[in-house]
Parts: sequence; structure tokens; C-alpha cells
Amino acid sequence: MRIDDESVFYSFHSGLTPVATVESGAEIRMVTQDCFSNQISRPQDFTGLDWGRVNPATGPVALRGARPGDVLKVDILEIDIANSGVVCVVPGAGVLGDRIEAAHVKVLPLDDRVHFNDHIALPLNKMIGVIGVAPRDEAVPNGVPGDHGGNMDNRVIREGATLYLPIFHEGALFGAGDVHGAMGDGEIGVSGLEVAAELTLRLSLIPQSASTFLPLEHPLLEDDHDFYSIVSGETLDAATHRAVATMANLIQHKTGLSLADSTMLMSLAGHTEIAQVVDPQVTVRYRMPKAVVAEYFTSLF
Repeated sequence: MRIDDESVFYSFHSGLTPVATVESGAEIRMVTQDCFSNQISRPQDFTGLDWGRVNPATGPVALRGARPGDVLKVDILEIDIANSGVVCVVPGAGVLGDRIEAAHVKVLPLDDRVHFNDHIALPLNKMIGVIGVAPRDEAVPNGVPGDHGGNMDNRVIREGATLYLPIFHEGALFGAGDVHGAMGDGEIGVSGLEVAAELTLRLSLIPQSASTFLPLEHPLLEDDHDFYSIVSGETLDAATHRAVATMANLIQHKTGLSLADSTMLMSLAGHTEIAQVVDPQVTVRYRMPKAVVAEYFTSLF
């Protein structure tokens, strides 16, 4: 099923009308606009930018049979991106926004690399910035991350990864957008390489009855090498504490180790990593290498 980028929304909420309803296990192709709604093809276009059309997500797509307390499993099968992207800095935004006096915008060509200038070419790091479901309570703008996912700007949400999202409402109401061709941890300038894209995703339902670890409170992710807990909060301290606690609970559940042993293991082998520090809430991921716990479990569900 193909979901075109004419079907977009700017806030995740339970009142959204699905543009499609799919069965568990369905593969979908989502066409996404860049975070500026494809308004910028030249640097001078930034001057007339409509800021009411920022961070569009394609969708929403409903998953048949999804209920609160279930989990949406999203396999990221493929990310195809446009052949150019936009990066910018603006006064007052990002870590160094207090030192930026005027907006600066680059439209960069890309092939198998990102051509920053005549001397610097960067490797592609295709990832999805906004991806989530309808949140538990009131509407959340797409630029804000939370327990529902949203604007996590997490560079490990990429091809080959599997993202697990808690479901708070019937159908889940899934959407995605804000794809990046490259972005470093932190996204410190408030912009990655913003690109239009086409995503191939598989959406599957994990019922609450399928695991005693449910209901899920925060997004989880796994790829070939690692498990991740992903948490957004008002401060790095708050997000870090919740991300670490989520992983500790998971390890205890999967291994039968005590909290003390789980904590020691995580301190020796795990990694606290920053996803982004520029959104209204910051996002932290805690990474546990699969090899460390392979004798106990090899997948999250």
C-alpha cells in the first residue's frame, strides 16, 4: 500500500482520521515531505517559509485490532531519499543559537555522500526524525517528542532497525516524516540534512497478552547489534534516568537477574547516548549490546 504525501498532519492526537487501515504485518510505502514541507529548493526560499507547515508527518495509518496497551512494531525496511537536502541555522535555535545573528541555509547535493562544500563530503546516515502514534493525552505537535515517539531525531531509527511504540488509542494512528540524509547525535544546530523521502515499513501488532513486559511505557528499538530504550524529557537528567530504568526493568524481566546485578552489568557494558538536545523535550537512548545478553535473549518480543 502506498500512502502519498498529500496526506499529512502536524500534530499527533487521537482525533485524527486515518487515511488507511491495514492488517498486522502489512508493508506500506510512505512518501514523506522534508521538515519544511518541501518549501525550500534554493536558500532564498527560506525568507518566505510558512512556519505553520513544519514537520509534516504522512498518515495517519490505523492498524486493525490495535488497542491501548498493545505495541506497534515498525520494521524499517527501506529509506529512499531525494538527491538534495536542506540544512540551516537560525538565531535563537539550537545549542549555539545565542551566537547566530542571522539565518544561514544550504541546499546540498547528495549521491552516495553529502557534499557539504568543495572540501568536505560526509557519509549518508539515512534516518527518520518524526515517527510515532497518537499520544495518551492531548495533542502533541510533530516537533515535540514523547512517550508516543514523535520528533525523537534519533539517528539509530534507520534501515534495518525495528522500532516498538506503545499504543494509547484504538488503531494506534501511526505517522512518519522529517527524514534526514545525515545527522549527528544531538542535532545541535536544530537541523539535520532535511530531505524528502519514501519509506518502506512493515507494521505489526503485538497484543498486550503476548508479553508480561507489556504495557510498554516508552519506545524501544533493536537492530542487528543492539537493544535501545528511548526516552524524552524536559532535561537530560530526567530522560537519562528513565531510559536507564526502562532498560534495567527489561533486563531484569528477560534475564531474571536482580536489580543490583542488572545495574552492574549495564554499568560495565551499556552506553548512555544523546539523540537530540534541541527540541522542546530532549531525547536520550540507552544502548545494550545484544552480545552481552545473548545467553538470555536475542530479541525484545
